[in-house]
Amino acid sequence: MAENKRRGEDAGDDDRLNDEVADDVAAADDASDADEPVSRGGTATRARAKAESADERKTRKDTERIGLFARIARFFREVVAELRKVIWPTRKELLTYTAVVVTFVAVMLTIVAGLDYAFAKGVLWVFGNPS
Repeated sequence: MAENKRRGEDAGDDDRLNDEVADDVAAADDASDADEPVSRGGTATRARAKAESADERKTRKDTERIGLFARIARFFREVVAELRKVIWPTRKELLTYTAVVVTFVAVMLTIVAGLDYAFAKGVLWVFGNPS
């Protein structure tokens, strides 16, 4: 059957087989825990949910007991851990990005200076030159 199957064809048959297996597993789970929802990809159980909620309570109490300096130290450890995840630019990329920013700022500076000069001349023309 696999030999004559091409990409995109009969993909529904495999899904139906997986659904049947999942339905059999779900039926077996429903017999033991009637009020627990069944999800296709997860393995969540009531015991696991209770354990996670107990862990949350424990960590909440632990954070209240941690001193000021321990929290500051943990903050800096987490900052360093996050900075290790950053993808830093190479020297060539850094120079390119810097050139783009400097060029953009120069263009915007020219536009703003030109508008400022034009509006100043327009105001002097409308209200007259007192000198």
